[in-house]
Amino acid sequence: MIWGGMTGMETLPSIAGGLAMFGQVAAVAVGLVFVQAAIAKLRHRDLFPGVLANYRLLPGSWIAPVAVVLPWAELVIGLALLAGGQPLAILPAALLLCAFAAAMAVNIARGRRQIDCGCGRSQLRQPLSWLLVARNLVLAAMLLPRLLPAPTSSALDLGLALAGGVGLFTITMLFNAIGALAASPISGPAPGPVSGALTARRR
Repeated sequence: MIWGGMTGMETLPSIAGGLAMFGQVAAVAVGLVFVQAAIAKLRHRDLFPGVLANYRLLPGSWIAPVAVVLPWAELVIGLALLAGGQPLAILPAALLLCAFAAAMAVNIARGRRQIDCGCGRSQLRQPLSWLLVARNLVLAAMLLPRLLPAPTSSALDLGLALAGGVGLFTITMLFNAIGALAASPISGPAPGPVSGALTARRR
């Protein structure tokens, strides 16, 4: 059977190539996200144990070891993703993203949105939100095509994947920045003339 001048046998490699490219783009983007987050955690290693403890999901005796191991695990996984995104790195990356999403979702459900997410931005200060949960799940899902058999990538394919991954990483960072700004105190509405006059009278 032919679809638009292309046979079914010709379509399958085309789909496989497209999925492979998509997975490579996601691997680069997630690799950069992990490396950036790991470096931020290591720079602020004195703050991270407290951020981790605020989630109230781990026994107290686990906080210090996990706070030491997690940034290095993110760094190793991130570099492995940037080095080619082999299945050995894809699965741990996807599992970590899902674990982070689950930890945030549990705390949001408990009404604890204002704790730091520990995402590695602005000294780890970014409140939880369902958008962050969705972001992690989307990034994890985008990695999965990299697990499928794929044709050999050309130098052009690798270059396009690198450019696309950097672009997706930039969009992710903008997403985080906008979310953090929206949740910050300075994003609240400025007092109008009436509320300002009332405040002045009270003083």
